[in-house]
Amino acid sequence: MPLRYQLMLLFLLFAIVPSVGLGLLVNWTVERIVERQVEGHTMQLIGKVNEALDSKMENLQNMTYLIAFDPDIRAFMEGKTEFDGHTGAAVSGGDSNQSKDQDQLYGIKQFLQGFTTLYPEIAGIVLVNGNGDYISNEMYPKTNQSLVQEEWYQGASRNAGIFTVLGQPRQRNITTHVRYKDSEIVSVARSITDETSGRVLGVIMIDLKLRTVSQAARDVTLGKSGYVMVTDAEGRSVYMPDNPLVEQIPSAWFPSGDSGIFNAEADGKELLFMYQSSSFTGWRTVGVFPARESIAEVRQIQFYVVSFVFVVCLFGLSASLRFSSSIAQPIFRLMSYMRRAETGNLRSGRWSDRADEIGMLGRSFNRMLAQIRQLMSLNELRERQKRDAEMRSLQEHIKPHFLYNTLDTIHWMAQRKGVDDVSEMVGALSRLFRIGLSKGNDFIPLQSEVEHISSYLQIQQTRYRNRLQCELVIPEELKELFVLKLVLQPIVENAIYHGIKGRRGPGKIRIEAKVQDHKLYLTVQDDGAGMSSERLHEMAQLLGTPLESMETQEAGQGGKSYGMLNVQARLWLSFGEEYGISLNSREGEGTCVTITQPLMKELPQALQFDTEGRRESQ
Repeated sequence: MPLRYQLMLLFLLFAIVPSVGLGLLVNWTVERIVERQVEGHTMQLIGKVNEALDSKMENLQNMTYLIAFDPDIRAFMEGKTEFDGHTGAAVSGGDSNQSKDQDQLYGIKQFLQGFTTLYPEIAGIVLVNGNGDYISNEMYPKTNQSLVQEEWYQGASRNAGIFTVLGQPRQRNITTHVRYKDSEIVSVARSITDETSGRVLGVIMIDLKLRTVSQAARDVTLGKSGYVMVTDAEGRSVYMPDNPLVEQIPSAWFPSGDSGIFNAEADGKELLFMYQSSSFTGWRTVGVFPARESIAEVRQIQFYVVSFVFVVCLFGLSASLRFSSSIAQPIFRLMSYMRRAETGNLRSGRWSDRADEIGMLGRSFNRMLAQIRQLMSLNELRERQKRDAEMRSLQEHIKPHFLYNTLDTIHWMAQRKGVDDVSEMVGALSRLFRIGLSKGNDFIPLQSEVEHISSYLQIQQTRYRNRLQCELVIPEELKELFVLKLVLQPIVENAIYHGIKGRRGPGKIRIEAKVQDHKLYLTVQDDGAGMSSERLHEMAQLLGTPLESMETQEAGQGGKSYGMLNVQARLWLSFGEEYGISLNSREGEGTCVTITQPLMKELPQALQFDTEGRRESQ
C-alpha cells in the first residue's frame, strides 16, 4: 500500500474510529439513561393515578363505615324495622309504629341523600338486609327477584365486613333513576356483620360514576400516543380512553408482581406496558404506548451525536488527506529525484524551506548529490592523472630499456678490458635501471627497493668519495613486504643535493624501515644543512596541497621539490591521503623525511576508491 494511503488509514484509525466509538457509546449510554428516566417518570405517573384511585376508594370505604354506624340503618340491617322490599314503605302493624317506621325510613333516606349531595361522583347508594329489603334514593330492582340472590350481594357476603371493589356491574337486577349504563359506573360494597356472631346482616353497595376514575387517568399522556388505563385483577377494563391501542389486556400478559414492564404485540403493533397494582383495590393502572415512542427523546440526542460524528469524520477525512499529502508528496518528490539520479542525472532537486525531517532529508539528498558530483569529478581527474602518469612512464621506459642494454654491453666490455671501477659503476647504473623498470610493476618487494637505492648510493659515493656516508637499517623480516616503486630514490637525492652537499665536511644519510600500528614507515634522515622554518612551512603546505591542485603547484615550482611532490602524489593515488610524506627539519642540523604506507605482505592485485574518494588495496 502506498505511504499516502497508509498515513490516511492510520489517521482515520486513530481519529475517526475513536470518535465513532465514542458516539456509539454516548448514544447507547444516553438511550439507557433516557429509557430509565422515562420508565421512572411513567411509573411515578402511574403511582400518582393509583394513589388518586386509592384515595377515592378509601373515601367510599369510610363512607360505608359511617353508614353502618347509624342506629337506624343498623336496626334496618338487623331486621327490627320492616319495610316493603319493593317500595321501601313500612309494613309494621299499628298506626303509631307505622308512623315511627316511616320516620326512620325518611331519616335514613335523608342521611343517604347527604352523602350523594356532598359527593356528586356517587351515582347511588343502596342498603339491602338479609331479608331482601332495601333502602335507596336513586336505585331500585328491575324485577321482583330478591336482591339477596344477586352476585354482588353474595360476593360482599363472602368477604364479611371487608370493603370490596366490585368493578363495573354486569347483568345485575338493579338500576338507577338516571339509568346509568354498566360501563359508566363502578360499584363497591361492604357487608355489615353481627359483632357477636359474625353473621352477615346486610350489604351496603355504592355506585361510583366512572368519570371519577377517568379524572385521575385521562389527563395523563405518555409520549405522543400513549395513555393510562385501569383494569381489574382479571384484566377487564375499568377505564379506557377513546380510540385505545388495545381493547383488552389479558391477565396472562402481566408478569408476577405488583409492578413491572413488558412488551406485547397487539393488532400488529409492538406495545410497551408499564403497570402498577393497587393493594387496596386490586386494580392495575397500566401505561400503554408504542415501544418506539418510549425512546422518542433519544432521537434528538441521537441526531446531534450522529451530526457530531459526521462532522468529525468529514473533518478527519479532510485532515487525513491534507496530512498524508503534506508528508507523502515530498517523499514522492524525493523518490522521483532518486530515480532521476539512478539514470545518471545528478542535478539537485528543488525543495521548499520545510524545517521538518522531510525538508532536512531533501537538503541532505542535495548535498549528497553535490558530493557525488565532486567525487566523480575528482575520480575523473585522478584517472586522467593516472593515464598521464602511465603515458609518461611508458615514454620514460623507452630510454631506460635502451640505456639498460647499452650499459650492460659497456659493463662486460669494461670487465674484459680489466677496468674494474668502471665496470662496478656501470653495473650499479645497470641495476638501477633494471630495478626501475621492474617489468612495469608499480609495487616491488622492499628488498628490491633497497637494492635500487644501494645502487644509486654506490654511484653517488663514487662521485663524492669520502664526503658521503650511508647507513641502511632494514630488518630482515621486513624485506619481503611490498612497497611502492621508487619512493626512496627521490628522497635520498634531495638529501644529497640539498642536505649533504650544502654542509661543510662529510655527511651521513641513514635509511631505516620499521612497522608500527600496522603501517610501514620508511625514514630517510641526513645531517646536512637542514631547512629554515619558512622553507619547512612552505614544503609542508606543498605536501598538503590537494591532489587535484598538485600538478599546478608542481608547474609553479619550476621543478623545485618536484621529486618529493611526485612521490607524495603517487602515494596518495595509490593508498589515499591518510598516507604519504611527513617532513621534519632544523636549519644546520639536518632533515628527516618519513614515508608512510600500508603494511602489504602480498602483491596487491587491484586498487579501488573508498567511500571518501581514497584508494585502498584489496
